[in-house]
Amino acid sequence: MENKKEKFLAIVPAFNEQGAIGSVVKEILGINLPVDVVVIDDGSKDRTGETAYKSGAEVIKLPINLGIGGAVQTGFKYAVINDYDFAVQVDGDGQHIASEISKLVKALKEDSADVVIGSRFLEKQGFKSSKARQIGITMFKIVNSLFIRQKITDNTSGFRAYNKRAILFLSENYPCDYPEPESVVILKKNGFKLVEVPVKMREREHGESSISSFKAVYYMVKVFLAIFVDLFKAKKDKIPE
Repeated sequence: MENKKEKFLAIVPAFNEQGAIGSVVKEILGINLPVDVVVIDDGSKDRTGETAYKSGAEVIKLPINLGIGGAVQTGFKYAVINDYDFAVQVDGDGQHIASEISKLVKALKEDSADVVIGSRFLEKQGFKSSKARQIGITMFKIVNSLFIRQKITDNTSGFRAYNKRAILFLSENYPCDYPEPESVVILKKNGFKLVEVPVKMREREHGESSISSFKAVYYMVKVFLAIFVDLFKAKKDKIPE
């Protein structure tokens, strides 16, 4: 009997990213890995979904804007339904470099990791983030590292790879409010192995972030409160084997 061919999926959440999404999809499809792309059009008001489809992606159009958590969880559910072995989360704004997906997948396999996080801060290369966001990222690094007893340098990174076990778990348990930093705590708390690898990141070329300097501080406070709540939630009883 032939070995089952491994299936890879890139999950790309996107909201009003018409200017960038076409290039993002084409760049992912052009890497040296047999990866499918699903774009979760999170209630966009522009032609994000149409542009993504014309560029070669499958598109799931959400009728309303659920936010990054709901969009990514939709991608995990799609991965479960279609029996994917690995999933990679890639932002729809073009800041992540698709050729580095291979780094994440390699770490999943060689380090026997459940989740691999692409970190901008393990090496001093490429675009990092705004000063306000870097302060928040540093705070998350300190607080989350204390909570999970593992140093994670880039808790807000949206460039991540997951094995099948993590996909199954997150399809039912992905946090919706502040998913990146919260999921680090939830995953570690439930016995998943997290690994970081250094990646480069580009500056956004189209559109602009919805988080200003003031909002970044407000966001950080709200995330910390959400993480504290997560710490006191009961551990999930059923973890996929």
